[in-house]
Amino acid sequence: MADGGNEAGIPAGDRIDNTRPHSARIWNYLADGKDYYQVDAEAAERVLAVFPGMRDVTAESRAFIGRVVRHLAEEEGVRQFLDVGTGLPTRDNTHEVAQRAAPECRIVYVDNDPLVLAHARALLSSAPEGRCDYVDADVRDPDRILEQAAETLDFTRPVALLLMGILAFIPDYDDARATVRRLVDALPSGSYLGLNDGSATDPAYVEALRRHNESSGAAPYTARTPVEIAGYFDGLELLPPGVVSCARWRLEATPLEEPREVAVYGGLARKP
Repeated sequence: MADGGNEAGIPAGDRIDNTRPHSARIWNYLADGKDYYQVDAEAAERVLAVFPGMRDVTAESRAFIGRVVRHLAEEEGVRQFLDVGTGLPTRDNTHEVAQRAAPECRIVYVDNDPLVLAHARALLSSAPEGRCDYVDADVRDPDRILEQAAETLDFTRPVALLLMGILAFIPDYDDARATVRRLVDALPSGSYLGLNDGSATDPAYVEALRRHNESSGAAPYTARTPVEIAGYFDGLELLPPGVVSCARWRLEATPLEEPREVAVYGGLARKP
């Protein structure tokens, strides 16, 4: 990605800083994308030097998101998705997976980063039968998210709320839980919460994050225990297998070997 834009001709914009590492671009580098700068690659490589399994975390997280969205659209009949913390577009974005199952699905992507939103608006186009919209808002401002998403989504009908890898950017756990509760409270019965986050289950991962948070200049990321991640689903009906390492969540086929354990945990739950 050259300074000032990318292959799609998207201008960087006045608010985009390509001199400091950026969490979305670091993630894009780890996911073998192309939308990052050298400073992002260097930050990612420092993480990999301490924790080589970070690429596995990235890959399993993306695969988990795809399985969650596919299950919701194909098995649960969900036709509305609120994806908060969009990240840079990659393969099998939420609307692509959902609209393959049901082209009429409506998706609202939410992010507070101008780079992400510029890419999303340019590259994420809906099927004609459905709709994609984009909200510029911070996860810590749920009222703004809900107000703007209501222009596209019908909050009298079930909505799938996706909070993938985003709550760890809220340093205080109680604040993160309050954010989830405010968003979920606004959804009708029969809605779903799909969520994952980096977990404090691997000491090397925790150490890599500590060093990253201290030195990179990117937004700090706080890994939480599986019990803490499960706490986000309080009051909801967890679908089997519950909150587990994402590599173990609803694999389509029985693997020949035991699924690997990776330091990212997640689950899917229904609002009664």
